[in-house]
Amino acid sequence: MRDVLRIAIVDPSDATREPLRNLLLGVDSVWLEAECARYEFFFDVIRQSVPDVAIVCLDADQAKAIQLIGQVASQVPELPILAVSGRNDGQAILQALRSGAREFLTSPVQLEELLTALARLPRRRPAGDSAPGTPFNKVNAQVYAVVGSRGGVGCTSVAVNLGATLAQERGYSVALIDLDLALGDADVALDLMGDYTLSDVALNIDRLDMAFLKRSLCQHASGLSLLPHPVQMEDCQLIREEHLQRLINLLRASYTHLLLDLSKSFSPNDVTGLRMADTILLVAQLDLSSLRNVVRMMLTLGNDPELAPKVQIVINRVGLESDITLKKAEEIIGKPIYWQVPNDPKVMIESRNNGVPLIQHAPKSKAQQSITGLAQTLMGKKQQDAAPRAKKWFWQTSS
Repeated sequence: MRDVLRIAIVDPSDATREPLRNLLLGVDSVWLEAECARYEFFFDVIRQSVPDVAIVCLDADQAKAIQLIGQVASQVPELPILAVSGRNDGQAILQALRSGAREFLTSPVQLEELLTALARLPRRRPAGDSAPGTPFNKVNAQVYAVVGSRGGVGCTSVAVNLGATLAQERGYSVALIDLDLALGDADVALDLMGDYTLSDVALNIDRLDMAFLKRSLCQHASGLSLLPHPVQMEDCQLIREEHLQRLINLLRASYTHLLLDLSKSFSPNDVTGLRMADTILLVAQLDLSSLRNVVRMMLTLGNDPELAPKVQIVINRVGLESDITLKKAEEIIGKPIYWQVPNDPKVMIESRNNGVPLIQHAPKSKAQQSITGLAQTLMGKKQQDAAPRAKKWFWQTSS
């Protein structure tokens, strides 16, 4: 299970304490351990509740708050302190930091700023299998961008089935964003019809919080959550790069794994998704047009030192009749093939038509065994643990 950061807050003012409390309650990776309305009692609260982080709001009585920060910092030096104030007072900021606060946030606190500040803090103690001193989030939050070399290579099928497979892991929470804004069909592949789409998120971006974001995602029986593309094509223009950046940052705080099913247009949103991803899975087939596009895409991505190391080639439908061998494909691409997914047309078509992922529809199929192996490899697990009875040619990985 992912680490949860236990937080205690003190603020004598209901007007500022309640919004902060509600903000914290909307974040899965945070547990509100204690809240206090008196500066004088907060030190006792800390000793009893033993939180991972203390948040001290300054505005009710700045002198008392600064004194409290100094007391906590001197007597519990391993406890990180965040100071919060709505006043644009450089002297107050300086005093809070000098007294022992690790971070300073401006009230009203924005969720992204809070998460960024918390991510910079060392852990007070190890939780789960995390070592002391590691940031609380982004330990497991991995973003995979899945992009096809052309239409019809199975990009969405890989994204959906990989997401549903990852969601089976104990303690994992997985979300998929359909960024093929005009013609995406991840919702069809999962037989989901949501109340909200990406365009609704974009229209509400100024008041976007974790509670609204969670309501916007459809929940599938496999455990995978989906944020669908806009229903109306004209709504695609509502979604901009800054919206996507904020959305991904928020989802990273609540999910362990996030998949981005990109379009084939290399739009600004697609490029943003590529840049924010930890791994780029470039899906292709063993045919000339697909491999030619891989070469073209690799020329572009390879010139970017930030993107090039992230790219891994996934060949889909291996075994489909083709004059191009895997070895020849590697020579054409100039890069080793990271993974192979065998051609398994009957179960794939049935799975697609029924809107049920392979992990539920045909868990023992060749295609699903390969997807399981891919998921296990991305998680850093051994291949033999992923599918011990699978034939060797089901996949191929390269370091």
